[in-house]
Amino acid sequence: MDLNRFNLRQREAITHVGSPLLVLAGAGSGKTSVITHKIAWLIQEAGIPARHITAVTFTNKASREMRERISYIAPKDQIRGLTVSTFHTFGLNLLRRESREAGLKSGFSILDAEDSKIILSNLLRRESVEDRDIISGIQRTISTWKNHGISPDQTQRHAKDPKFILAANTYIEYERYLKACNAVDFDDLISKPVKLFRSNPTILAKWRTKIRYLLVDEYQDTNRIQYELVRLLTQISGALTVVGDDDQSIYAWRGAQPENLNELSNDFTSLKVIKLEQNYRSTRIILETANALIANNPHIFEKVLWSDKGFGELIQILPTSTDEDEAECITSMILERKLNYKKQFSDFAVLYRSNHQARILEFKLQQFKIPYKLSGGTSFFARSEIRDLMSYLRLLINPDDDNALLRIINVPRRRIGPTTLEVLGGYAQERQKSLYSCISEMGLTTRLDPEAARRLSQFYELIECAKYDLMLGRGIQAIDELLEDISYRRWLSDQSASESMADHRWGNVAQLLKALRKDLKGNPDEMLNEDENNSDDSAIEMAIRKLVLRDILEQEEEKDNSDRVQLSTLHASKGLEFPDVFLIGVEEELLPHRNSIETDTIEEERRLMYVGITRAKQNLTITYAKKRKQFGELLEIKPSRFLDELPGEHFHWQGKTEQDPEVIRQKGQDSLAALHALLKDESV
Repeated sequence: MDLNRFNLRQREAITHVGSPLLVLAGAGSGKTSVITHKIAWLIQEAGIPARHITAVTFTNKASREMRERISYIAPKDQIRGLTVSTFHTFGLNLLRRESREAGLKSGFSILDAEDSKIILSNLLRRESVEDRDIISGIQRTISTWKNHGISPDQTQRHAKDPKFILAANTYIEYERYLKACNAVDFDDLISKPVKLFRSNPTILAKWRTKIRYLLVDEYQDTNRIQYELVRLLTQISGALTVVGDDDQSIYAWRGAQPENLNELSNDFTSLKVIKLEQNYRSTRIILETANALIANNPHIFEKVLWSDKGFGELIQILPTSTDEDEAECITSMILERKLNYKKQFSDFAVLYRSNHQARILEFKLQQFKIPYKLSGGTSFFARSEIRDLMSYLRLLINPDDDNALLRIINVPRRRIGPTTLEVLGGYAQERQKSLYSCISEMGLTTRLDPEAARRLSQFYELIECAKYDLMLGRGIQAIDELLEDISYRRWLSDQSASESMADHRWGNVAQLLKALRKDLKGNPDEMLNEDENNSDDSAIEMAIRKLVLRDILEQEEEKDNSDRVQLSTLHASKGLEFPDVFLIGVEEELLPHRNSIETDTIEEERRLMYVGITRAKQNLTITYAKKRKQFGELLEIKPSRFLDELPGEHFHWQGKTEQDPEVIRQKGQDSLAALHALLKDESV
């Protein structure tokens, strides 16, 4: 393998074996190339068969990119059997193979955060707890316990104050519910394999033999239970490479512990550390600014990024009068730079701390016909009301969809409790049938008390009636009547913090139904006659299946390379790079966020800004508003404390030495109109 294109430290990281390795990889230092070439080197030079190598990371996008890169480096026959996946996919595959030993039955369901929240809401309602904040707090607490490997029994032993006792008792009932439904939640995909390894040395030995080398990307984002999984698999062999950067640890809110980097040296005494400090992305001025900022944080390992890209342009700090002026100035600058420097829209990214900051900017970009792509927000199909309706639709066309049934059997509330579902789950397992198909069987009815049987029967009749209406060709009308029968709009009102929020959520439901109508109206004959000999699907069933696939299509949009400005939260921007970056809203109580100020977690907010700065390759513009609209009124805002931590010789702070922000605002308005006219003329 030719490694001449790599620098000395990169080559050392790629070829090191014989002891555990930590690659401390700074932003833009080529870590993905290092980890993918190391996999190829392990196969081709170290002689480890691909089937015995596992690489894990945190997102499907990252694992997909890693697989694609490896396929360009090594022949297909050499990498056959290689495992490249997310932590959770790895855990899922392990549980599928070892389901019986893990206390699960085959075909177990996976519940996401929304599914879990509904279950917890129903359990807590029996304790007269309906406060959404309390329910969310208990959900976070249970998730934290699982991610620290703490069992329900352990929480019981330490339960003292009422809040802790409530959470601990709910944890027990929640686990009982999951077992009854033969289901696991997202956290279980890691915690259950760890529990299995701890309790079953034979299974652990089997997986240690299977995985002869383990590589972990974005290691600074691991939580306690993920680190324990890595430790259990590799502590004896030491066949481990982890790649990470404590300066880019920005996920504490989901349990990430950058101190896991330090734990490595405690648990792996022969650990070797290699620092990748040469940045291949940004100019010197951007890197030196980022270094100066992050130096204010304590460090487990010291490193200093450097670049041979030249000094570069001064960083622009732009104050504006209001958040609307901020959006206007950014729009003007994007148009101006595109026109003057022949740039593409895709060269520009606008990064921000919170999703709500994108609203005004979107309006301005739309106003001037600037194409953009929004990342880091909530997917339409991830909204709870859409997931509810999609689960009803999925169950209507596939009664064997246990996941769909478990989501909506108590939405709206039907008082079908965990004991009833436990009996149903056990009976369905005995009969080797789906949950729904067993509801109408006499054998189940004899095991339930009359009231529980009646509630299940009512749910069954509701779905059967809707299915019959679909069979008769009543289509959308049948779905409308189903929503009316279950009083779903009233349910949304009861579950929403305000009527305006309830109306907004109902609007999302209406939007989904509109899409369904459009699919039906578009080409019903084609859908009906596409394969008449082999399919009994009705037009409505085909349209529903098309909607079920939409979420996958949304994910595929990530691959879209069209010419659009990127709008992204700072959290979602990690791993990306752009020639021109606008980092907006750099203000107190926004970046750093108010919550971090109140909880004294400023260090992570500083890392967030560091991530934002290091996304820029050539030009970086930092903006803040002197007044920002909140709750309908303009409030005075202070610039972020982080601006005072930047080296003054590296930036030009507009308005301090020359024009007033009001002059800049007026200039921006004039420029926008002129530039838009020029672009319009160019396109003619």
